[in-house]
Formats: sequence, structure tokens, C-alpha cells
Amino acid sequence: MLTDNDGDDEEHEKTLRGSSQEIAENMKEELQKKVQAAGIFVEEVRITHLSYAEEIAAAMLQKQQATAVIAARKKIVEGAVSMVQMAINQLAEDGVVTLDEERKAAMTSNLLVVLCGNKEAQPVVNSSSIY
Repeated sequence: MLTDNDGDDEEHEKTLRGSSQEIAENMKEELQKKVQAAGIFVEEVRITHLSYAEEIAAAMLQKQQATAVIAARKKIVEGAVSMVQMAINQLAEDGVVTLDEERKAAMTSNLLVVLCGNKEAQPVVNSSSIY
């Protein structure tokens, strides 16, 4: 669905699709001013059809898709950060392993790559000592 406003700083700006009633009322008032001298009374102004040029519609769709991708990525990162915090806290609480700040940073980095990545994680076998 195409929208004129999709969360930008222009939320207060009136658009033909988003504020059609207000714009129709403004159009009615302007038209009434122009025809009043002729004794005409305008009861209603209505926009019955609104379409965009192909280039404009394509640009709006691309912007909408980009906004959706950003929102989805934000949600993924929020979930991943929460999971990393939970993992580090649970490991510490259960006494499974004691991690210094450097190891926590490495674990955080690795988990975020796995949780936020687009592809399935590939396991790596470490044959040497971690420390």
C-alpha cells in the first residue's frame, strides 16, 4: 500500500491521501470565494480519483520498502541484543564459565553476527586453547 507519509519528519504536512477530508474542505472554501459573486453556493468538493505517475509511485514504493527493511532490522537487532544479555547473565549466574570483559566482548560480537546475519551460521572448531 502506498502512503504519502511514512514516518518522516513531514508527519504534520497534509497530503491528498492522508488528509483528503481537510484538503477537500479547504478546496471548497477557496472555490466558494471564487464563485460567490455569481451567487453560486458550493455544498461539497470531493476528490474521486487520485493516481500517481509511474515514476512517483515507483519511488514511493521503494521508499516504503526501505522503511520496512529498516524497521525489521531494528527489531532483529533489539531481539539479538536482548538474547546476548540473557546468555551472558545466565552463564554468569549458573557458574558455567567466568568471562572477563574481553571474552564478553568477543562472545557478544560472535552472537550478534550469528543472530543478526542473513545466512545460517557455520560452526568453527577451535583446535587450540581459547586462553
